[in-house]
Amino acid sequence: MKLQTTTEELKRIIAITADYTLGMDLTWDWPGGVAYYGVSRAFEATGNQIYLERMAQWCEEYIDVGLPVWTVNTCAMGHMLITLYEETKDQKYLNLILSKVDYLENNALRFGDRVLQHTVSANNDFPEQCWADTLFMAAYFMLRVGVMLGEKSLIDDALHQFERHIHYLQNEDTGLWYHGYNNIMKDHMSGIYWARANAWAAYTMSRAARGVPEGYLYPQMMHIWSSLRDQLAAIKHLQKKDGLWGTVLDYPEAYGEVSATAGIAAAMINQNNSLHTKFVQRALDGVLANITSNGRVLNVSGGTAVMNDIQGYLGIDRKWAQGWGQGLALAFLASLIEMVEEQ
Repeated sequence: MKLQTTTEELKRIIAITADYTLGMDLTWDWPGGVAYYGVSRAFEATGNQIYLERMAQWCEEYIDVGLPVWTVNTCAMGHMLITLYEETKDQKYLNLILSKVDYLENNALRFGDRVLQHTVSANNDFPEQCWADTLFMAAYFMLRVGVMLGEKSLIDDALHQFERHIHYLQNEDTGLWYHGYNNIMKDHMSGIYWARANAWAAYTMSRAARGVPEGYLYPQMMHIWSSLRDQLAAIKHLQKKDGLWGTVLDYPEAYGEVSATAGIAAAMINQNNSLHTKFVQRALDGVLANITSNGRVLNVSGGTAVMNDIQGYLGIDRKWAQGWGQGLALAFLASLIEMVEEQ
């Protein structure tokens, strides 16, 4: 089964979506980090130099006005820096990358077996909690840097984060991921299978599974391959008729959430299982139905902490465009272009 789309149509949609994204008033934090990651993936898939130039211009302006303190979430901006450094070899980008890595390796809060605690500010926001979000904001960033620089110790630490997050957050019986884990209370708090948490996990695992040279030599990679396999096997059955996944995966009345759908479907593409093609096609139809003519991605839930109960998740606003919605949609569309070109 082949996807019912063309690279020309995908590039057209990427162009308007990237343009809208680049025009958003984003800051050097995780919404911008995910958004500009999506733009960098659009650049990789299309080769359009305008995307690279506009990212570099935005980065230059932000460096001039001053950068924030590093947190797990602000490290998400490192994804864009990797692309800028790989394309330009400008030392200032590498210096910022290494500064973020130094923070994560030596100063970021950790608990237990050196598990990164999720942090969103300079405070101890969520003591001894790990969230699936950390895999995108920090672990996958560390992994990319380790591969880029050939630093095995950094690859080892990044894969260790994946293995520990799998241990704490994935329900082995269902295959689905909880949003967070509290190591002090030894529980998953509200115990909700939040869709975007599952997208963070699935997407980053799918990229890690194909992004590490000789990955079979790393024992932790076996956990990633098996975890992703079982997660996607469970998630595919929860897709709604319109192609979206609900913001709470196992609650049929939950509204369809576009950022999670894009991340999950992109993971399916990256996993390269042809039996997932029909689910990817449905997701494409659902995502495209939620991108406006000017590139705004609709039905993206707002920033979401580990909420107290299911009503907390269902009540999150989805009126506004969000950087993570734009970025994950772009990452999905970029993966689609690569998939179509391989067909």
